[in-house]
Amino acid sequence: MRDGRYSPEAFTFLFHSLQHAIQLAGKEEAEGTERHVSGQELLAGMRHYAIELFGPLAAPVWRSWGVNETIDWGHIVFLLVENGMLNRQESDTIEDFRDGFDYDDAFVEAYRPQLPDDASDAGGGGTPA
Repeated sequence: MRDGRYSPEAFTFLFHSLQHAIQLAGKEEAEGTERHVSGQELLAGMRHYAIELFGPLAAPVWRSWGVNETIDWGHIVFLLVENGMLNRQESDTIEDFRDGFDYDDAFVEAYRPQLPDDASDAGGGGTPA
């Protein structure tokens, strides 16, 4: 599906993020409508997945896709709903995505590099001289 406002990568990323959102919401064992995640739960899963994939570069990546703020994810979700590619519940609104989080706070300020457990051994096996 092509909208013109958002790159195809944004749509693909959203579909891949759904599983992260379901897991973070503790709904991986649920079925049917019980598996549904809210807009805020979806944003949390997307934020988590973006940090995993892109680290502190997540904000510029999302912006390069045309997704400049969290409400844009709501526009994408509702485009997919309108085209029969996602389901929604009666209580879901695009406003669920407004002001979800600040990209710079979520991706840059909160970023903490994950070093391997054996990172201290990576420099040649000893303490610096």
